[in-house]
Amino acid sequence: MKKFVRALATLALLLPLGAGAQNSLMPEGSATKADGDFSASLLITADPNWQQEWEAPKGEVPNFRLADSVAVGGDLYVLAFLSNPKLDEAGMTNVRCDLKVAHPDGTLSSNDHDLPCFVTRLESDPKRVYLSSVGLKFTAEEGDAQGTWTVGMTVHDKNRGVTLPLEATFELR
Repeated sequence: MKKFVRALATLALLLPLGAGAQNSLMPEGSATKADGDFSASLLITADPNWQQEWEAPKGEVPNFRLADSVAVGGDLYVLAFLSNPKLDEAGMTNVRCDLKVAHPDGTLSSNDHDLPCFVTRLESDPKRVYLSSVGLKFTAEEGDAQGTWTVGMTVHDKNRGVTLPLEATFELR
């Protein structure tokens, strides 16, 4: 599908860990799940300045404006966050994701597996909230199916042996 830009994943990978971690709780209103101490959250925003919000100075809690719809010509950004990934003996995280996007009729426009969501040597507190390196940008184009689109992300903390299925939707009008 042309309108999904996986470059957002590249942007997130370029964020330094210091800017990519917050002490806040998961954003309210997002698709959030937890299993024990590990949690993950999926949210959708129309704010093109989401990255600046995330990189707010230490101590400031990011305030993402959630979006649940988009019109032709508009953009949405799907962001994934996680907290408390288990570290292996070397201090490495190993969080991988499956990502799918479904048209309003249920057919898949994207179905990716085993993407590296958060695979890094972690030098800060694992209990902080981290931005995943997997996300996407949706640009609503003329001719796209109107209705409810579904974004599903299954987050696997391989070190912990925990899987969290997340789902968020938006309406294309």
